[in-house]
Amino acid sequence: MDALTIHPGEATADLLVLDAPLSFWGGTDEHGSIVDEHHPQRGASLTGRVVALPSARGSSSSSSVLAEQIRAGTAPAALILTEPDAILMLGGWVAAELYGLRIPIVVVSTKDYQELCHHPGPVTVSAGPERATITW
Repeated sequence: MDALTIHPGEATADLLVLDAPLSFWGGTDEHGSIVDEHHPQRGASLTGRVVALPSARGSSSSSSVLAEQIRAGTAPAALILTEPDAILMLGGWVAAELYGLRIPIVVVSTKDYQELCHHPGPVTVSAGPERATITW
């Protein structure tokens, strides 16, 4: 499956598909778990997983939360979105610049996102400078 690169990187991990948008600020904790009491996957761990979410939600502080999770090793292995998100891209960029750590962040079409939702298990995200591929 082809995707647009928002932030380059490579990752292979189990897929977690979120049913609703998520804000990293206030929606996740320092352990990488979803703590938003209104989120359908409250309690799920994002740590080390390829996380597919329809979109991000909320605060510009999500970039610093994501960067800190990347530094601490509690971030997702990769993020797959249906629309570009500059806030999450900034978090990925800051972690790469400050800590030398990368997670791929990519965008797929809504149709491809729906297809991806039906393929649980390990997923590989290979995100180059502009284009990315997702395989399972």
